[in-house]
Amino acid sequence: MPYLVHSPDERAEMLGAIGVDSMDGLLVDIPKTLRIPRLELPDGLSEFETMAQVASLAAKNTVFPDRLTFRGGGVYRRFIPAAVAAVTGKPEFYTAYTPYQPEASQGTLQAIYEFQTLIAELTALDVANASLYDGATAVAEAAMMAAVHTGRKEVLVSGYVHPEYVEVLRAFGDGRGIKVRKGNEPTSKTAAVVFQQPDFLGLVVDAPAATKRAHEAGALAIACVDPISLALLAPPGEYGADIAVGEGQQLGLTPSYGGPHVGFIACRKELVRRLPGRLIGTAHDAAGRRGFVLTLTAREQHIRREKATSNICTNHSLCALAASVYMTYMGAEGMRQVAEVSFKRAHALAERLAAIPGWELAFPERQFLNEFPIRVPKAAVVNRKLARKGILGGLDVHRWFRELKGVLTFTCTEVNDPRALDELVETVSA
Repeated sequence: MPYLVHSPDERAEMLGAIGVDSMDGLLVDIPKTLRIPRLELPDGLSEFETMAQVASLAAKNTVFPDRLTFRGGGVYRRFIPAAVAAVTGKPEFYTAYTPYQPEASQGTLQAIYEFQTLIAELTALDVANASLYDGATAVAEAAMMAAVHTGRKEVLVSGYVHPEYVEVLRAFGDGRGIKVRKGNEPTSKTAAVVFQQPDFLGLVVDAPAATKRAHEAGALAIACVDPISLALLAPPGEYGADIAVGEGQQLGLTPSYGGPHVGFIACRKELVRRLPGRLIGTAHDAAGRRGFVLTLTAREQHIRREKATSNICTNHSLCALAASVYMTYMGAEGMRQVAEVSFKRAHALAERLAAIPGWELAFPERQFLNEFPIRVPKAAVVNRKLARKGILGGLDVHRWFRELKGVLTFTCTEVNDPRALDELVETVSA
């Protein structure tokens, strides 16, 4: 918000209405160590002088061009067609409103319905919901679905799943008495096996085998997938996964310092009544006219309460709309071209980096798409060297996985042009 319209008296009135006498009282649940008491700006500045001062401070930030950004780890730089901003910027869509009531506009409901349809087609599953907050909450919500459906109290995380997704999963599980375990062998207590395709390191996993292991133990298979990868890899529904989830940021959304993004979740029809959040369907009136409606809302917590699968009752409508516009604009062939260009550039970069003395692919026998792990001598020094040249280098995965000391993951997308690859290789080789 560029301008706050409330006067000090109006703010005091609002604070009084909720029973606190100051902003400190409003923020009492936030630790003091995390609060910023005031901006470090001189007193008495005019608006013009204040903006100049803030701009000067902002100029101290290091901003890496998209073409020279090679760090992924779940959030990626991709080209966003102008059509995305043109549609999402329309005033009838540009709102934070979440459609709780059946009287939500037909335009809003249709936009959500289109998103659901596109995600269902992308994942080759029967039904998708109106979206979730992000990939992490999608993983957690899917695991809760599995626990309710099977009556079991354990979720198995298989392979290199995004560590922050696992943290959110554990937080959800703690409140529901569900144990989260890492490993590859499910048991009779396992409600679901969660795997990521490609995994957090960018490596392609044997998704059909993971799905089969889950089903043999009577558990559900939850595939956490990269939506762009589905232009090249088999979709979850094709190899029998029960639920597909993922982060939709690559579908027309900027990194935005980590959000807001959009999570997606799709499942086979037998699980539809376990699906959290909004779900839009179609219906016809007495005159035979087609319309869009909120459906299956009886499963929501505002009706079923403690019997509900989930306590989520919202979606990221605007972000989901951006994803819908992106997928519609690009089409299947356009998304495939994006995936293929990313694939080719990542493999070209991996080959060149692995040829540098002391550098070697961390898993040379494994396939990858557009992100790969490579073992680097003095990884932190390498990244600092790249940063001095205006290049954002690889992600140091050792911070999460102790066995991967000295391993960086590098990412290539369609925005990393051939000359950007040359600049990266020339810098680390010098």
